[in-house]
Amino acid sequence: MERKNINRGFKKLRVWQDSVSLYVMASDIFVIFPYVLRKTASQAIDSAHSVSRNIAEGYCRRSIKEYLNLLNIALGSCGEFYSCYESFKQAGQINSEQYEKLDQLHYKVENGLISLIKSLQKKLRNGEWEETFELE
Repeated sequence: MERKNINRGFKKLRVWQDSVSLYVMASDIFVIFPYVLRKTASQAIDSAHSVSRNIAEGYCRRSIKEYLNLLNIALGSCGEFYSCYESFKQAGQINSEQYEKLDQLHYKVENGLISLIKSLQKKLRNGEWEETFELE
């Protein structure tokens, strides 16, 4: 049974879908890190997961200003995640193939977030955002 309501509309956003895929990929790659690096791997996985969580939370707030704030937090988490896997590559903790897969998807998510932020900023400037649940 498909469950849908206006508050779950973020699931249609390509950037949210891609950010979930980024989290899954990060989990698959970093879960095998040795015990001594568990905390570091967990923090990297959490930063990837933070992206989709903040997109969803912002969408569900209904206020465009709160939505933009949470999208900017998601963008910050993107930067944090990039720093994680870049460091892992330089430390030899992930290989070039893993790095490339992460970087391609990360790049797509990051640019998707930037595009969404720009689009919402335009709606805010033009007064085109409806903050109620009432549909006409």
